[in-house]
Amino acid sequence: MRMFAIDCTGNYCIYSLSEQCTVKTVMFANRYLAIMQLERIVIIMTLQIIHVGLGGWGQNWARTVVAENKDVETTAWVEIDATALEAARERLNLPADRCFTSLDEALKTVPADAVLVTASLPGHVPSARTALLADKHVLMEKPFAPTVAEARELVELAEQRGRLLMISQNYRFQPAARAAAAAVAEQKIGRLGSINLDFRRYDNIAPVAEHRHYHIWEPLLADMSIHHFDLMRLVIGQEPVQVTCKTWNAAWSKYDEPAEGAMTITFDGGAVVNYRGSWVSTAPKTNWSGEWRMEGEKGELIWTSRGELPEGAAIRLLGETELTPLALPELTALDRSGSLAAFAEAVSTNSIPETSGRENLKTLALMFAAIESAKTGLPVNVA
Repeated sequence: MRMFAIDCTGNYCIYSLSEQCTVKTVMFANRYLAIMQLERIVIIMTLQIIHVGLGGWGQNWARTVVAENKDVETTAWVEIDATALEAARERLNLPADRCFTSLDEALKTVPADAVLVTASLPGHVPSARTALLADKHVLMEKPFAPTVAEARELVELAEQRGRLLMISQNYRFQPAARAAAAAVAEQKIGRLGSINLDFRRYDNIAPVAEHRHYHIWEPLLADMSIHHFDLMRLVIGQEPVQVTCKTWNAAWSKYDEPAEGAMTITFDGGAVVNYRGSWVSTAPKTNWSGEWRMEGEKGELIWTSRGELPEGAAIRLLGETELTPLALPELTALDRSGSLAAFAEAVSTNSIPETSGRENLKTLALMFAAIESAKTGLPVNVA
């Protein structure tokens, strides 16, 4: 636990407190506040989590995200595959007595405020349900759930138990995305019209038998495009109402299911997105957030983020020939680290994060509507 003592000039000191955050701690803080004539004191608890899902992506979370956050402590690690658990334990140097093949067992054994779920999609709902029924907060990887109905069930359960359910939509935590969203909200290019978004990568080199990504369910729409769907909602500031989608596999694709797609998405405020995505594109690759060209009544907004190409956002108003770069905000935590920091802050302050389970339902609904449209060849309304 850490205590921030902030004086009236904005200067602050940080104190480490070993005791639990109790009424006595708060009384001590208030007395210190009066004696030292400070502006305010903020007490931040260390968030204790149980981490569920230690495949390759889960291990990456443990090593590069959770371990780097000083406000979060992992009290146990869970992986249902015993062989995978042992491999992760050795690779991450985890204590054997805090590694489990059952979330129920971990919950009975160690203290925890929350559960982080980085398991594959089939494990999302069971893990989250178990955690919520044990009165733990939940941070979960996308996509939220295998169906919208199951996602709604978890949202309702979290609200009934008075616990926080958040989905890690990590592409939101990038400077250019925030700058673009602010520019649209401030009407810098006026009312939005046509938006063109392209995502291109060539992930088609590895041997078929060795690359799990070739064999997953909906590798474009569910694994990748869901990031772009969520960014659309953030940046455009409108909600999707209908999608028409076509997906396919190129002749050279190593993927079992469609790795390329194109769609038109209409939004409730009049914006229309033309989206193209590909895992097997031989054209120049884009950043992970894609290439965005947003047309409004006053001009266009161009932006990209998260990748090897320079992060940036710029506006060109009608009649101008040159782009005017937008100032990018300084974010304290980026990407998945931003998701985890937002989750920890929401738990600490008892507030609702922007990617709460309920808020994320529309992103999930758009993903399933696109999948349905691709299968039927018909426009699908976003429920």
